[in-house]
Amino acid sequence: MTDEKNKPEAETPAEPAETLAEELSEEPAAQGEAQDPAQNSAMSEPDIAAIQAENADLRDRLLRAAAEMENTRKRAEREKQDAARYANAGFARDMLEVSDNLRRALATLKEEERKTADDSVKAMAEGVEMTERQLAAILERHGIKEITPKPGERFDPNHHEAMFEVPGTEHPTGSVVQVLEAGYKIGDRLLRAARVGVAKNEDGAQNGGKVDTTA
Repeated sequence: MTDEKNKPEAETPAEPAETLAEELSEEPAAQGEAQDPAQNSAMSEPDIAAIQAENADLRDRLLRAAAEMENTRKRAEREKQDAARYANAGFARDMLEVSDNLRRALATLKEEERKTADDSVKAMAEGVEMTERQLAAILERHGIKEITPKPGERFDPNHHEAMFEVPGTEHPTGSVVQVLEAGYKIGDRLLRAARVGVAKNEDGAQNGGKVDTTA
């Protein structure tokens, strides 16, 4: 009996390592499957409406940004063109004085005096005329146009400067009677207003009213 008590008990065979690993790996997966909620639930109408509103707002912002960029591009292009067009405005304004002096020189020589003048004076007058015409052509070629109103034309304060008034004329009150000095503009910008005399008749109310000299 002593031998039977002292006999060691039979050992429980150990589980293979692969089987234990499989059990450990399957257990969390099974637990995860049991804990995952349903994923196929449909979106509610308020959520859909909120997304649509956000998309519309983003689209509106995108269109506004594109329009602003286009306006900026056009404005920059217009400023570039204006800078090129009016770059020589100061030089052109100075050249107008040269043109005025040439015309004054020609005006001092009357037509009758020119006919009786000697050849040297005639040649000089012709040279001044040619120079004045050439200068006028150059100015026009560079976009500088002359403003010379005709007698009877309505006074325009945007392009004319009234130097004096002439009473008792055949032209309506407020119309140009005489041009003292031609005006000029470059593109749409005024370089110098034409200096004129305007009519002022006693019956001005019937013939056009008071002269408006304000631009």
